[in-house]
Amino acid sequence: MKKFLFVLFALLLLAPSAVAQSGRNRGVPTADKPGGPAKPPTTEAGADDGPAANPADAQPESVEGDVVRVETSLVTIPVSVRDRQGRYAPDLRREDFRVFEDGVEQRVAYFATVDQPFTVALVLDTSGSTEFSIGEMQRAAYAFVEQLKPADRVTVIAFDDRIDVLCEPTSDRAALQRAIRRAGSGGGTRLYDAVEFTLKKRLAQISGRKAMVILTDGVDTTSHTSYNKSLLVAEASDTIVYPVSYGGFRSGTPGVLGAPRIPLPGGGGIIIGGGGGTGAAGGPTAADYARGDAYLGELALRTGGRVYRGSSVINISQAFAWVAEELRRQYSLGYYPKAAGREGRRRLKVEVGRPELVVQARDGYVYTKKREETKEAGGASPKDADAQPRRLNGAR
Repeated sequence: MKKFLFVLFALLLLAPSAVAQSGRNRGVPTADKPGGPAKPPTTEAGADDGPAANPADAQPESVEGDVVRVETSLVTIPVSVRDRQGRYAPDLRREDFRVFEDGVEQRVAYFATVDQPFTVALVLDTSGSTEFSIGEMQRAAYAFVEQLKPADRVTVIAFDDRIDVLCEPTSDRAALQRAIRRAGSGGGTRLYDAVEFTLKKRLAQISGRKAMVILTDGVDTTSHTSYNKSLLVAEASDTIVYPVSYGGFRSGTPGVLGAPRIPLPGGGGIIIGGGGGTGAAGGPTAADYARGDAYLGELALRTGGRVYRGSSVINISQAFAWVAEELRRQYSLGYYPKAAGREGRRRLKVEVGRPELVVQARDGYVYTKKREETKEAGGASPKDADAQPRRLNGAR
């Protein structure tokens, strides 16, 4: 009996220390600090980038108990790099690139090669000013669809004096061919309206990598929006625009593709109120086509795309093939802006440390803070949200 009481007494003395040791083993959440590479989130249509969807979110987080706070935003930029012969440069590394925002060099925090599915808006100018017959344009559009991979999606939009969505984004090739066949020729040309509509009403709601490929002669006659406003919409979007230009009073050798982007005098562009104009006989003039060239060049410049030219259906089909290849072969660079919080346009420049290579990327993006309604204990109250991350479909 005495031995039993002794064992029981010993167990009672050991119990409190065991409980205390158990309490010390409980885990505490830790915070990851921004500074290391952050992996951009996946999206339903692939990476991108993209200034990309709306912007994809890759953000460092700090943990306070169960509260997660967003502290900064990763800006990701898709970049195409080619040699002087136009061939893709596949062997670049993070240290080969330098990124500047408003002239200030940024640390490249994220780097990857990109070969992921994308969504493309194929926009066809079917107005009376077009040089090609509707049948020729349809054949060129068919050729573009055939260049894409099975997972890529396309929405088809046609415009003249109206804008028609011929099909929603789909990877169904038969459905795309039926949509292209429905494109019909019309009267006026609402080019600026079609650009703004496609970017704001169709692509802005789609996440992932996005591009707009627009087949047009660049002439506008009946848009409600202006030359400059449509360019501002393009610059604020996360979509790369590839104009495929044809017809009109063009300088240079017909059929030459991949012409360099057209800089506008003084960087300000040509200011126009609404749509374009027509010549004395009712058709576009040389000045109209020159203005169209400038518009398409600026549209590509502000979004990280480039202008392709063609004088025949064969050339345009080749241009479409080059666009498809370029979308599949890109690098993605990411950085945390040093000038966090300042709203407005930010100039971008991407350089590569090899003089034989040419970098293609957009030349800026628009940074804004969004206001969102947040539920609090006392009800809903408006509050400045943290600046949204910008995923950029292109930077220059």
